[in-house]
Amino acid sequence: MNASLSHAQAPGKYAQVNGIKMYYELHGSGHPLVLIHGGGSTIGTTFGKILPILARTHQVIAVELQAHGHTSDREAPESFAQDADDVAELLKQLNIRGADLFGFSNGGNTAMQVAIRHPERVHKLIIASSFYKRAGMPSEFWKGMDNAQFSDMPQIYKDAFLKINNDPAALLNMFNRDATRMRTFKDWSDDDLRAIQAPSLVVTADRDVVSAEHTVQMSRLLSHARLAILPGTHGSYMGEAMTQDVNSKVPELFVAMVNEFLAGN
Repeated sequence: MNASLSHAQAPGKYAQVNGIKMYYELHGSGHPLVLIHGGGSTIGTTFGKILPILARTHQVIAVELQAHGHTSDREAPESFAQDADDVAELLKQLNIRGADLFGFSNGGNTAMQVAIRHPERVHKLIIASSFYKRAGMPSEFWKGMDNAQFSDMPQIYKDAFLKINNDPAALLNMFNRDATRMRTFKDWSDDDLRAIQAPSLVVTADRDVVSAEHTVQMSRLLSHARLAILPGTHGSYMGEAMTQDVNSKVPELFVAMVNEFLAGN
């Protein structure tokens, strides 16, 4: 079926998914909307600001991916394809045939892979501050990833993880998993994006780590895409944890834009 879940269900659940114990939360009611966090992050650090607003009009299914937050690791490297398979399997177990997907940063890569690998599970896509080729981000970013040190990880992400799982070894493992995935990232083809048929909203900020030019290119390749370039930095338009201006009204405006896109034909 393609029905939403009851809002009476409490958040904070686990599912056995492809060999991991995957954590997810259920909030609100309405058409299902899956939230997929960024690298090194949790549900709270990526979506804490806007999740309550989205849950007013959607059945929010917020997930934590392999080795992140509450979710266990597996004896295999992280990959966007595997994360996509995990999300699709969770939706299958929840008996949700078609959901809207909202992925931020690395979560946007995962959302795109769900649309590529499991198109029957995807109704609409929101791809926020994400990329599909290395050229989408400055060379300095990749040089930094080649020499990434645990000390480089923002303290706010470390604190959020340890509040959930007070195991420094698990935190270091997550960092190493994420860093390795980024160091070894291989460009996707233009045809990979052309294969995505779901209506998509592609979003970035004018001072994002992902270039506006790359985001425009992505929007042109997707068959049914809308484009938004907002003032701000990586995730500031949605109130991501690194946002400097915690009193900004832009996240509320962003949610209004998202809601109009999801409600449209």
